[in-house]
Amino acid sequence: MARLKAAPPRLTSIGMSLAAPPGDEQAYDRRRRGEQPWRSWYKTARWRALRRDVIIRDACTCQRTGIVLGGREPSPDSPVVHHVVPHRGDPALFWDAANLETVSKAWHDEHGQREDLAQG
Repeated sequence: MARLKAAPPRLTSIGMSLAAPPGDEQAYDRRRRGEQPWRSWYKTARWRALRRDVIIRDACTCQRTGIVLGGREPSPDSPVVHHVVPHRGDPALFWDAANLETVSKAWHDEHGQREDLAQG
């Protein structure tokens, strides 16, 4: 009886030359800011003030789950201000308080980004 040969692997590893080394978050952030300049808007005093106003408006409560948010980042119950309609670099959507809601970091990390991707 003939012996079966092992099939060659179908998957190959991709080169890591394009990616930053593990743990090099600063290089990763610099690359993202270069590709998406609107990311720098999150570092402005205007954004910090708008974020504070939205959290106060929403009574520091997750608008999706109803839990009171008392944690500090990176705690799962820390407040995150989420764009209901992804702005994709559109300043009108980015700065529109009616397009913002307070959610928990746990909700945002699990569901919010999935919603953003689904909306294209």
